[in-house]
Amino acid sequence: MKRTTLGLAAAAIAGLSLTVPAAILAAPASAAAPDPGPETCLQGYVWREARPSDLVCVTPEVRTRTAQENRTKAARWTNGAYGPHTCLTGLVWREAFTGDDVCVSSELRDETLDANKTSSDRKVLARLWISTYRPNGPGTIPRIQVNGDHYNFGTVSIIFRFNNGQIHKSGYVKAVANADYAGGSFGKKLDLLDCSGSGKPNGYVQAYDLKSGRASARVPVNVGCATF
Repeated sequence: MKRTTLGLAAAAIAGLSLTVPAAILAAPASAAAPDPGPETCLQGYVWREARPSDLVCVTPEVRTRTAQENRTKAARWTNGAYGPHTCLTGLVWREAFTGDDVCVSSELRDETLDANKTSSDRKVLARLWISTYRPNGPGTIPRIQVNGDHYNFGTVSIIFRFNNGQIHKSGYVKAVANADYAGGSFGKKLDLLDCSGSGKPNGYVQAYDLKSGRASARVPVNVGCATF
């Protein structure tokens, strides 16, 4: 199944029914912890480490196999057309990175190259964007919908703050699997008026992946028009 990783800024994830408590909640403890960074793998994946700087996310089994390939690489080299690191007949260079001349089967090289291309789908990128909806039809005041993808499956904290850092409203959504969205994703309609026409944004919204501690970028909003 294809996972969409780009071009979603104006899109909304439709058809989800997710619960957000009406009460104002304190910020989760993970919100204050250092963000582990964009190379954080989704739960169940680890860095491949074909070399120390290789941060492609793969299953633990693939990382173990990659380490084994590295340890035994000399046994699959011969002196030939491509120098002393020519692969034995039937093997090809793995190409996990430029210059990677560890020899593996052509099937494993294809798997390695595919992992390189799709690694971002297995990372906690904590993408967040807002869209609007009109619960009472055309011509009525629109409400805000929060959307996100590239989260761990499970609970994600959503926090609206004023620009001075004070919490306005907060709650939780559940990130689940949705076709064409990588990792856990969500789309939550809020009873929060779209105040974008009221002037310059006076706050922002962030999402926090509670399993990893990753925080989304701050998305500017104009808050204070309705309850969460």
